[in-house]
Order: sequence, then structure tokens, then C-alpha cells
Amino acid sequence: MTESATLDITTELEKSPSPKVKVAITDIDGILRGKYLHKEKFLSAMSGGFGFCNVVFGWDAADVCYDNVRYTGWHTGYPDALARVDTTTYRRVPWDGNVPFFLGDFQDEAGAPLPVCPRSLLKGVLEKARALGFSAKAGLEFEWFNFKETSASLADKKYVDPSPMTPGMFGYSILRMSQNLPFFNALMDELAAFRVPIEGLHTETGPGVLEAAILYSDALEAADRAVLFKTGSREIGQRFGIMPSFMAKWNDKLPGCSGHTHLSLWKDGENAFFDPTDPHRMSATMKSFVAGLLKALPQILPLFAPTVNSYKRLVDGYWAPTKPTWGIDNRTVAVRVIPGSAKSTRIEFRVPGSDINPYLAVAGAIAAGLWGVEHKLTLEEAPVVGSAYAESTVARLPRNLHQATIQMEQSRHAPELLSEAFVEHFVATRHWEWQTFQDAVTDWETRRYFEII
Repeated sequence: MTESATLDITTELEKSPSPKVKVAITDIDGILRGKYLHKEKFLSAMSGGFGFCNVVFGWDAADVCYDNVRYTGWHTGYPDALARVDTTTYRRVPWDGNVPFFLGDFQDEAGAPLPVCPRSLLKGVLEKARALGFSAKAGLEFEWFNFKETSASLADKKYVDPSPMTPGMFGYSILRMSQNLPFFNALMDELAAFRVPIEGLHTETGPGVLEAAILYSDALEAADRAVLFKTGSREIGQRFGIMPSFMAKWNDKLPGCSGHTHLSLWKDGENAFFDPTDPHRMSATMKSFVAGLLKALPQILPLFAPTVNSYKRLVDGYWAPTKPTWGIDNRTVAVRVIPGSAKSTRIEFRVPGSDINPYLAVAGAIAAGLWGVEHKLTLEEAPVVGSAYAESTVARLPRNLHQATIQMEQSRHAPELLSEAFVEHFVATRHWEWQTFQDAVTDWETRRYFEII
């Protein structure tokens, strides 16, 4: 944002009747963490930044502190990290009295981007793209289930047997939409006012499941929109007694929830993926991008499948890819090439689930693709025609978070794509997640063993 635009925001905030401003950052798991600041405090923070306890990168999704990371912990005393407000993210929250809202990211003591900060990581990847002469555009789609629950009611049920918003399997249903019109209209209208425009919204196959396509934009803005969409839909939903869940797969008998990510590179104002002379309209740049993404995918899978539950979605025959494959307009592969016009030719990366941290997923996909472009990698495998589950002989992706994390930890390429400091920290957090799961006693175990073993 230009100096004059920043000045305009400052002037507007000074005149605003609201005494407060809401600020937020995103932790490793993609959870939005934030607070209100008094307006005067915020105005001073616009130039100098503000302190934010670095425990937000030192604990898991349940606020339990890691015991295996170097960045922070009891050994550091959990000091403040320096958060910088990004004034280009300025928007107002329609369902919170139009309070001014800003996103931020972090710097280290030397003023450099903090390596463990997801938003800073994506900004670094986009800087590399610019150094190679490219800009990146992205658009994310989310599927998610909605339940007639509150935080209290679900806790009372011990998170078992939540009540779906609507019954049955009814994709693209006008009838189901009409039964929840206030919620649908609030999502479309209020998120648009929050600068998170939804391109399309419809029911999917499953009880209470919806899909939203967020309007594409420059990659950083796209990730911002995705993060704000997930939190915004939850905040809107609670007003109607509805709890959205972006868990990748909440029920083993139902399809999982995707976070499909559309990507393209641009150069000198033109789509660098488009070549009208190619049979599939794929430029050499696009082919190398896809090749890089496919080659790196098994080594950085936790960026796209970050939880224990993520891997319950990546099973054959449930609309989620299980192998690093590509194809032309094929929804069984990992990378679906969409050959369109000079404006619309792009890829749809189908591995990410709805449980992603959008900053990490977009950063990982672009970094891997740029690696392919930089090294002029070629597509070794032919496009899959038909079912990638049955037709492709490519090796399967890791089957669980433990296998995927070890592969990322041992990868020679992951530090090159993302930085050694980030990979070390992120890998440790995924080991923690798996170990926490391993230590838990599940209802599956009690049903299987309690009485008869």
C-alpha cells in the first residue's frame, strides 16, 4: 500500500467512532489468533508494530505447548514477537459493528521475516516468484459440513453424533438452500462486505455439506481470503445456531472435505501457463510447474494434509487423490489441468483438504512449481485418462501423518523450497501432532477391545 493510502487509513481511523481495532495473525495450524487494540494503540502500532506473545507458534490447536521445538518454549520464557500490521489487509467486520480489521505477520529481532510465520513464508515464496519474473494468482474452494450445534452442545455430546444442518445426500440442491436462506444469504452478502467475495455457493453430497468457491486474486490476497472465510463463516454460523466444521473427514462413511487450490503464474500481464499452439494449451512453463509440484508433493505433503485426520480423506474412490498424478480436466488426479482461455488456463491442485493452513498450502504449491520452472523439469508421466486410482502405476502418497512427516524431515528439497528454519519447526509440530494422537485412547479402541480382549 502506498504512503498516501496508509495516510488515508490513518485519517479514516482517527475519525472513526469505534474506539477499537481488531488485529489477527495465523498460527501454524491456520487458526486465526487475534485481539482488540484501542484505536490509539493501533495507530502507534501501524508504524512500529506491536508485541504478540510468541506462544502462538509454540502450542498446538488445543493450546498445549510443544516440548520439541527450538523457536520457543519454557526455555525461552515465551517473550513477545514483533507483529507488523499489513495495511493492505484493511477491511471492516460487518457482523461486529463494522469494527476495523487488519491482518499482520511477524519479524525477528533483526527486522527480517520470522521463519516460522506462515504468512511471512508465503510472502517469501512470492518474492522468489517475482525474482524469476512471475506473479502468482490463486483461488481456493472449500467444502465443509454444517451442524445444528453450539460449542456448548457439542461439548455436552463429547463431540459424538453431531446433528447435521440438513439430512441426506443432496448435492446442488435448491431445496436445501431454501431451507437455510438466512445463513446462505449472510455468507454471500456479509463475506462480500468483508472483502471475501464468494464466486459460487452450493450444497454438496452429504448431510449439511456446502462448497464455496472464493473469487481468485493475487496469491497473498487469496490466502488471506481463505483464512478469513473459514473464521468468518464460523462467526456468521453461530448467529443461526449453525456450527461449520472444516475437519477433513468427520465420518468415514461420507466424502471428505477438500480445499482445492487453483493456481497460475503470470508474466508481463499475461498468463504464463497458456500456449494456444499446444494440444492442451499448456505452455512449457506450465508443464515444468506441474512437474515440480508432482515431484515435490510426496516430500512436502504435510503442508497439504497437516492433521492426523487429513489422511482419512485421502482414500481411493472418495474424490480425493491418492497419488502424485496429473490429467486434463480429470477429478481423480492430484493436479487437474484446466485448459481454458488466455485468462482462465490454470491448474486445480486437488490434494489439499479443508483443514489446511491456506498460507502454507499456497506457499508449498507455488514453491514446488517454481522449483520445477527454475530447473526446467519435464513431465515424466503421461496424463492419466480415466481413474487415477486404477489406471496409474505411480507410487501412492504417504498413508498417514507419521509417514509424511518423516519423508518431509528427510527431504533434501524441502529446505530449499521453504527454508531450513521453517521445515525444522514445522516438522517438529507434525511429530508432536502424531505423538499426541498415538498417546490418546480412542472410542474405536474401546469398542473393539474393552469387553472381549
